[in-house]
Amino acid sequence: MTRGFGICLIIMIVCELISAASQMLLKKSAGISYGSWIREYVNPWVISGYLLLFAAMFLTIKAYAYADQYMHVPMLETFGYIFVLIMGRIFYKEKLTRPRILGMALILSGILVYYALG
Repeated sequence: MTRGFGICLIIMIVCELISAASQMLLKKSAGISYGSWIREYVNPWVISGYLLLFAAMFLTIKAYAYADQYMHVPMLETFGYIFVLIMGRIFYKEKLTRPRILGMALILSGILVYYALG
């Protein structure tokens, strides 16, 4: 593992954690009833969620500068699915069903296969 890939990996993990947190904020907003349609889109949960999403996209662009190969960044973005699943379980008590666990295992195995063969 090169120094550039290590920095890219750290940036992408932070980026995907931020992205997952933004999705949790947007989900929180979706579960609340608002008096008007404008309040559904302009409220602290939505604004915070989109600001975090913007920060995550900015970090993703920065990660490309450190990636040794172009495909490192898109492959590392798949960690976001895993983080969302874990955060959904922690914050919203969502069930970890067999298909979800299988999906997580397939994502992890795909990442491992990519880096083992690459």
